[in-house]
This record gives sequence, structure tokens and C-alpha cells, in this order.
Amino acid sequence: MNIAGNTDISSLRIRAEKIRKKILEIIFNAKSGHTGGSLSAVDILTALYFNVMNVDPENPEMSGRDRFILSKGHSVEAYYCVLAERGFFPKEWLDTYGKFNSPLAGHPVNSVPGIEVNTGALGHGLSMGTGMAIAAKMNMLQYRIYVLMGDGEQNEGSVYEAAMAASHYKLDNLVAITDRNRLQISGNTENVMKLERLTERWQAFGWNVIETDGNCVEKLLDVFLNGIPGNGYPTMIIAETVKGKGVSFIENKAEWHHKVPTESELKDAINELNQRIFKYQKSTQGQ
Repeated sequence: MNIAGNTDISSLRIRAEKIRKKILEIIFNAKSGHTGGSLSAVDILTALYFNVMNVDPENPEMSGRDRFILSKGHSVEAYYCVLAERGFFPKEWLDTYGKFNSPLAGHPVNSVPGIEVNTGALGHGLSMGTGMAIAAKMNMLQYRIYVLMGDGEQNEGSVYEAAMAASHYKLDNLVAITDRNRLQISGNTENVMKLERLTERWQAFGWNVIETDGNCVEKLLDVFLNGIPGNGYPTMIIAETVKGKGVSFIENKAEWHHKVPTESELKDAINELNQRIFKYQKSTQGQ
């Protein structure tokens, strides 16, 4: 598998924090967006797009590319910011988000370079990923399909139809990730519709299951690059995350599912992220 970008952990952390800043800025400017779930997913997306997936921004449709599906399509702000940072489209597009005639819609659309499929109707991403994985097997191609789901999305029955099919067809080229931040639009996941024991549930469907810290790029890379078994079965990564990760007054607050920061909140958040970036930069310089 080709590895994109460098493997310096501090540099990846800095990149992730800069992406968080941009997410907040575009949501503030658009006066709309899904803040909490976008921030929780940043480290997962950063690890995938800058050190794991075989993709080419100059040739987004190359035949052997790895495929990524953002099944939790409401967190599109994180997706757009990562794709722009990776070079799939001009960063200037981000400043048009939420404006008339912007190429960037409120959920992923495949007219945007780098986006494979339209998503946003929760529960559909894993089914599409399963189909792509079957197609890769039929065509004897070696790429992987990565599907990022929300934990609230686990309430959808279609998720488990795909889970059964993926195990039945032995799709070891399919990797699902659950952004396990334990909050959904209406509150705590365990109060809305109990999910635990999530690991045992996916194991019962015949999947390899790996638990990891979904806000630690180093641990994520270790799983993505070294921990996925090629044993004939699909893999579920349960990524334990914090909703609103990176901004102290947003973290673990259900109301920030789609709350838009005020001007003063944006300023405070950017200051907090800048302090962390400065710390990581000092760490890098000291190496």
C-alpha cells in the first residue's frame, strides 16, 4: 500500500489542529454546520488521508485508489477541510461554504473531487461500501474501502444488513470505523438506544473488531497500518472519541451537535487551538 505524506506524529497533530480551526471558521461563516461530530472525526480523517490511503489528488478517479465513504455525512465540514488540505480542490472553495452557488453542499456530493458517493441519509454508507468491496473482489483489485459511521448511526437497521453481507462474502478489504463519541443529536447514545456491548455485537456478526483511541493519530496509524488482519473477514474499528474534540467548552456537549459558534466563542476556540499548535511546534523543533 502506498503511504501518503510524512509519518511525523507531531506534524500530523499540527495538521489536525489547523483543520479544526478551519472547520470552526467555515461553520461560523456559513452560520450552519455540524460542529461536534466534525471535530471528533478530524484525527481519523487526518490519519487516513495523510498516511494511510492510496489516493492521488491529481487523479481522484485512478482505478487502484482506496475508497472512503463518510457515512455520517452531516460531518461534511471535516471532510471538506481534509480534502482541501490534501489538495483535491482549492482551499478557496472552503470560504464559499454555505453561500449561493458554492460547489460545497451541506452533505457530501460526488461532484466534489475526492468524494466517492453522496451521503447523509444515515445507515447507507456501509451498504455502499460493502458493494464496492464485492466489486473489488470480483475484479481482483487490491484497494481497500473505508467507511466512517457515527455511533448514533448504529440505530439504523440497514447497518446490520450490510454487516451480515460483508461477513458472508468475507470482505477483508472492507474497514468500517465507528466514531464512538457517545453523543447524538438527541443526547447520550446509551439513553437514546443502548449500543453496548458494541464490540461483542460486531464480533457476533463475524467481524474483526479493534478498539482504539480515535483522537490519537499515533494509535490510529498503528491500527490502520499494522492492526488490520487479512483473515478473510471485514474489520470494524471502534474509535473512542470526544464529541467536539479540541475545544474545551464544546467537548462532550450534546447541544454542539449542530450549534454554530458566536464571534467570541470562535475567538476563544481559535486561541485554544493555536496554543496547542504552538506546543506541538515546539515539540517538533526540540526533536
